[in-house]
Amino acid sequence: MNNGALKDIRVVEMGQLLAGPFCGQLLGDMGADVIKVEPPVTGDPMREWGQGAEKVQWEVIARNKRSVSANLRVAEGQALVKRLIAHADVLVENFKPGTLEKWGLGPDVLLAEFPHLIIARMSGYGQTGPYSDRAGFGGIGEAMGGWRYIVGEPDRPPSRMGVSIGDTLTATYGCMGVLAALHVKEKTGKGQVIDTALYESVLQVMEGLVPEYDRMGLIRERSGSILKGIAPSNVYSCSDGEFMIGANKDSLWKRLAVAMDREELGDDPRYATHLARGENQDELDALINDWTRTLTMDEVDALMIEHSIPAGRVYRAPDMLADPHFQAREAIIEVETERFGPLKMQSSFPKFSATPSSVRRPAPSVVGQHNAEVYGELLGLGADELAALTEKGVI
Repeated sequence: MNNGALKDIRVVEMGQLLAGPFCGQLLGDMGADVIKVEPPVTGDPMREWGQGAEKVQWEVIARNKRSVSANLRVAEGQALVKRLIAHADVLVENFKPGTLEKWGLGPDVLLAEFPHLIIARMSGYGQTGPYSDRAGFGGIGEAMGGWRYIVGEPDRPPSRMGVSIGDTLTATYGCMGVLAALHVKEKTGKGQVIDTALYESVLQVMEGLVPEYDRMGLIRERSGSILKGIAPSNVYSCSDGEFMIGANKDSLWKRLAVAMDREELGDDPRYATHLARGENQDELDALINDWTRTLTMDEVDALMIEHSIPAGRVYRAPDMLADPHFQAREAIIEVETERFGPLKMQSSFPKFSATPSSVRRPAPSVVGQHNAEVYGELLGLGADELAALTEKGVI
């Protein structure tokens, strides 16, 4: 049953790979009816993405969606999708700027006919500016937005995060924009365009990187597993694995010193204040590491809990599946998928007390799986019309 916060909202998702589809996933998890438009036959390349022999990433990003196919490169396909958009509250797209306009589906055309429509646009550099017509993927946005330069070890080239954070940040900001625009629409009845760029989405989470340079000429550098000047906050070696401890606050440091049976270090002028710990970060980390390596992860964990210090193991997927807290909060759920049967994946998030999000339908296994259902339901097309459109390669 759909009790989600957006259960009365219909979204048409036109886009491929990650940013647009992840925005669609977020909206779908919150209850929206998401109709995904895919190219006939080939579909979204995301169907073939992911690690391992079986490509299961699609099962997450395409959940709660219905798939229809339409060839947007031909006039008949464009007209068909335009009729579909007429029944939507939100259009999500992440094509290169100018593509919708080339297809006769630009915001000027759509908002003139459907003034209620909210159009969420995701691109590398945004819809305006001298770079707007350039191709842009998430990694490029991460580089331009400042993320890549500061990630990795100081003596090595810039590294990357193990997931496509630029795309998912852009999708999340796009989703946030949709929710705000829905609020405005409720008051005014009018839709609007939301312009989100990969590089600007990354820029938003760069904390003090720009003002630090503007004020002091300071350029943040790669610092490996630490944030420079924030100590102690690092991954330390235990006798049987790695353990994260975050005691980068005066009171927390004093508690950690007690847990280490080195209470005198809590008031040691080298470590007693935030600034002093930052100046002596390397030696402090070495001191803590010398202590943790004499203990098991369970022993350190027990001490951290006893002294109320933020800490924990560095999890991989097996650890998440075995953890009782993940289980109690249903952070990971099992979805009955069409291609792989029962499949564990992250649950919908955030959690709502009155209008819970949920995974109500598995990802569509076939491109255009819901053509008859959607085109019949919303546009009134019959079997003969659908067959003709299929024969011509329109759907």
